[in-house]
Amino acid sequence: MARLQTADSDTTDLNEIATALAKLGVALRHWPVNPEAAALLAKDALDADEKEQVLVAHDRYFNQLKESDGYQTRDLIVLHAGIPGLDGILAKFDKIHTHDDDEVRYIVEGEGIFGFVFPDGGQATLTIQPGEYINVPKDTEHWFEVTDARRIKAVRYFTSTEGWVPRYTGTPIRG
Repeated sequence: MARLQTADSDTTDLNEIATALAKLGVALRHWPVNPEAAALLAKDALDADEKEQVLVAHDRYFNQLKESDGYQTRDLIVLHAGIPGLDGILAKFDKIHTHDDDEVRYIVEGEGIFGFVFPDGGQATLTIQPGEYINVPKDTEHWFEVTDARRIKAVRYFTSTEGWVPRYTGTPIRG
């Protein structure tokens, strides 16, 4: 279940979360994870064929996004504590940045934390878990971290992969 934390509040109420995120244009939806993929999702690492099986098991969502929003490709990112250089991979996204394209993820296993900067300078963190789809609009100041479990599998959807290069803003994260 999603959890939004600000300096003044802490909520898992989806209506409250949706209202807060609407100020940024961030969309959060719940899409059930296909139970047929459970055995693969329980594994730490997946080879290319196993990743494709997970993607195909969830392609009804990809097909919807292709039709409604013009998404062209998707991939599956698999992060876990045993990956060599994991800290370096994560360091690309743990500073406040924007992208030239929407950042779209559907969490199928594990959990992560998106942080956001609001127009008034306030900040919030959103913990997302399996079954949660998030669309962070282009040019939205945000950051991403994994939780202490250091494990997440997420389907990423792209209209173009070039737009996902982080542009760091220099805005500090306030704890």
